[in-house]
Amino acid sequence: MERARRLANRALLRRLLAAAASTTSPAPSRGISTLAKAPGAGSRQPRAPRPAPHQYTTGRPVSASALQPSDTFPRRHNSATPAEQAAMASECGFNTLDALIDATVPAAIRAPTMHFSGKFDAGFTESQMIDHMQRLAAMNKAYKSFIGMGYYNTHVPAVILRNLMENPAWYTQYTPYQAEIAQGRLESLLNYQTMVADLTGLPMSNASLLDEATAAAEAMAMCNGILKSKKKTFLIASNCHPQTIDVCQTRAAGFDLNVIVADAKDFDYSSGDVCGVLVQYPGTEGEVLDYAEFVKDAHAHGVKVVMATDLLALTSLRPPGEIGADIAVGSAQRFGVPMGYGGPHAAFLATSQEYKRLMPGRIIGVSVDSSGKPALRMAMQTREQHIRRDKATSNICTAQALLANMAAMYAVYHGPEGLKAIADRVHGLAGTFAHGLKKMGTVTVQELPFFDTVKVKVADANAIAQEACKNEMNLRVVDATTITVAFDETTTLEDVDKLFKVFNGGKPVNFTAESLASEVSSSIPSSLVRKSPYLTHPIFNMYHTEHELLRYLYKLQSKDLSLCHSMIPLGSCTMKLNATVEMMPVTYPNFANMHPFAPTDQAAGYHEMFDDLGDLLCKITGFDSFSLQPNAGASGEYAGLMVIRAYHRARGDYHRDVCIIPVSAHGTNPASAAMCGMKIVAVGTDSKGNINIEELRKAAEANKDNLAALMVTYPSTHGVYEEGIDEICRIIHENGGQVYMDGANMNAQVGLTSPGFIGADVCHLNLHKTFCIPHGGGGPGMGPIGVKKHLAPFLPSHPVITTGGFPLPEKTDPLGTISAAPWGSALILPISYTYIAMMGSKGLTDASKIAILNANYMAKRLEKHYPVLFRGVNGTVAHEFIIDLRGFKTTAGIEPEDVAKRLMDYGFHAPTMSWPVPGTLMIEPTESESKAELDRFCDALISIREEIAEIESGKADVNNNVLKSAPHPPQLLMSDSWTKPYSREYAAFPAAWLRGAKFWPTTCRVDNVYGDRNLICTLQHGSQVAEEAAAATA
Repeated sequence: MERARRLANRALLRRLLAAAASTTSPAPSRGISTLAKAPGAGSRQPRAPRPAPHQYTTGRPVSASALQPSDTFPRRHNSATPAEQAAMASECGFNTLDALIDATVPAAIRAPTMHFSGKFDAGFTESQMIDHMQRLAAMNKAYKSFIGMGYYNTHVPAVILRNLMENPAWYTQYTPYQAEIAQGRLESLLNYQTMVADLTGLPMSNASLLDEATAAAEAMAMCNGILKSKKKTFLIASNCHPQTIDVCQTRAAGFDLNVIVADAKDFDYSSGDVCGVLVQYPGTEGEVLDYAEFVKDAHAHGVKVVMATDLLALTSLRPPGEIGADIAVGSAQRFGVPMGYGGPHAAFLATSQEYKRLMPGRIIGVSVDSSGKPALRMAMQTREQHIRRDKATSNICTAQALLANMAAMYAVYHGPEGLKAIADRVHGLAGTFAHGLKKMGTVTVQELPFFDTVKVKVADANAIAQEACKNEMNLRVVDATTITVAFDETTTLEDVDKLFKVFNGGKPVNFTAESLASEVSSSIPSSLVRKSPYLTHPIFNMYHTEHELLRYLYKLQSKDLSLCHSMIPLGSCTMKLNATVEMMPVTYPNFANMHPFAPTDQAAGYHEMFDDLGDLLCKITGFDSFSLQPNAGASGEYAGLMVIRAYHRARGDYHRDVCIIPVSAHGTNPASAAMCGMKIVAVGTDSKGNINIEELRKAAEANKDNLAALMVTYPSTHGVYEEGIDEICRIIHENGGQVYMDGANMNAQVGLTSPGFIGADVCHLNLHKTFCIPHGGGGPGMGPIGVKKHLAPFLPSHPVITTGGFPLPEKTDPLGTISAAPWGSALILPISYTYIAMMGSKGLTDASKIAILNANYMAKRLEKHYPVLFRGVNGTVAHEFIIDLRGFKTTAGIEPEDVAKRLMDYGFHAPTMSWPVPGTLMIEPTESESKAELDRFCDALISIREEIAEIESGKADVNNNVLKSAPHPPQLLMSDSWTKPYSREYAAFPAAWLRGAKFWPTTCRVDNVYGDRNLICTLQHGSQVAEEAAAATA
């Protein structure tokens, strides 16, 4: 049987070889089917001679391109296939995509083809990029940090790391403007506000700020505002972190505030000109001081008190609110957020209800929906920049929502007892270390009370620090004879034993930290020990197992729409793909666990990336140097204007303080200019949405002697490439000003033109828009600024580690410090770096083209149903466009909000609503959405237009219809009674695709007015609700 099988196999092999040998003609080309009959196939062919064993004829040649790696990235990011591009361009009336681009982007500003140097031009494949980032990470040395100064090692709970920080359902959400599809993160941010309010002892907190230093600067501005700018001196205690002092000094210049830094005990109020004071509690060198009498004295002189503090310490220390502080600020970083070489981290600001309308940043509040049930929303938006513009309390827009959510979940996971246990352990380790040093007798330990940081006088601080480095530890050298050692939750008894050896000149000591523990007692005096409860709400006391927290995280996640569900077509927000390979390095330990003030030679991987990223951004923008320090778009705006201010002042032009801003500009533009002490001159737009050039010319000439800058967005906020942008820049320069370009719309410039080529002098980039850092549900963002050569010397530096532009100019005269960390939120820079590196120059250029194509395709599909408000000279739009809904208020009683809420029933987040033109929607599809998704969104808007037509024709009631009642959550659809004049089925499933996958809003329409009239910004116990509501309306 076996022999028969072998013979059969040999016969089969002979037949196969004979068949192969008979194929003497070339292999058919790709265009010819291999199933087609060969010529003469019907006639009998002579049998070819049998080939020798193992001899094969040559088949189709292998092309070199077929052997290249197949995991290229641009085709994964740019969603439209070549065939779809051609079809969409044709739909728009153009033979090719390039013809559309030529008709859209003015020829006068088209830059030469962009090319990067070396390996970056072609772009890395995904696997090459992973290898490259792992190499950079390996170059960093994440030594154990005892530096402190507001940055601490922390254990990120794995359940939070995997299911929140690394989870696109959390990090691809947008700021929760549409509350009905954002109840999950709104709840988490309310938890954050409650956590901060409880721990600081103050009744009201915002939903995060950028970092501790800028939070202190915002508090300084609040003090100035509370006293209506009548007192112009602000005092800062010398025991504050140096970066906080520098940021406040920089910020004070624009407000014309006089900052005096002195020991708090030497503060002098006799001038009657002091609006506020800032103290650190605990101090930067560890001391814990009793500020009770200090606060009373300040208040007696009409001075407001700001206290920079530490949330973990406040589980043990008497909180600022009980001491009498008016405002508390700080960072939540050590609540489970990696140091990340400086950020991003969630800062906080807490205060009393009295100052609620002067608070910067977002505030989450409790309201009710249309059915009367509790619902959450962003409160008091009337304070914000898009409403108040240059009168806004702050230019802060996006903050640090993702990191605030991480910190809140850390508190939820540990609860009050868990946090106190961590604090007691940290304090105990610090006490054990201090006791051991005293026992050694070779150094002097500070006698003041401390929480986690021990100040030590030594003979040679640098020698001690070098010995620590040999043991892979970093200490803070305060001066030649002073060191501080800061402890955190990652510190172990073994670490303390190593430190004993370090302070003993590398020699072992005859005791261990464990043996000393029983001899150590708390150094905190009883008058400063916290006695009041905190985090008493059930949410902080019921999710302490991993299963429970995991389910809570997914419960909240399920309430929120993100890019995991559908496109988020927000105009001017650029909600594009945040690719997985881009996100991976963020949690590499050697990127995540670096202290921002570690010696720079320990961060070689980071600095190679900074250098390359600076060069790449310069090539993309046409600038000569970049600062990576601004850690948000608004921060970048402010930094760019401050660079211009410093430039004028260096030339003796102190009087140049006029900033021209179009009325169509982002609201943050006038707010930022006001923060720099500039006077705003507004100019209008013409009927086509372009800046009125003649009006601008007159404004520039009228202010020629005092003109500082123009702020302009390009393409314009109306979604068109203005033909006269080069002339606009020329007018400003001829009249002595500098051109600041807002980079919000950079996604329509990359590879086609650039701010530098157009004529701008400075521009900030929203890395969380054009360059793929996710929006995180309201942050983080990054706003680095690029400048021309003459402005490069003035880029910001830092008091702890000197920095400047990339590349660094020959001469420097920095304007001051903008952010708490030298390189801003360095941990998220790998996202933009990997995006640029994987796309390459051609991939980035194609992304801009496809973003423009997608917008024009959607505009073409929608123009028969909605007026498209503005177009360029050839009838095209840029990467975004505006549809006009204003007429529907007259014909059907329909507002833009009604359309936005009805879109939720179709599974979509609304476009940007009523900005920059009231009564409109601004749509930006980005390049990473497929044609199928674009069509689905267009189909939804067309269907909604038909629903409006039913109202216009009288078929649907003007007050009781699917739009006015939208959205329709499950609890409304499944209620026992249904009184609507349309079916439940139509309310829930207005489009066929929804039956396969439906995202459900979780609440009916939220009542914004009720929420502002009854302002409640923390979690409420049942008995508190009525009392808080009464107090809020008092």
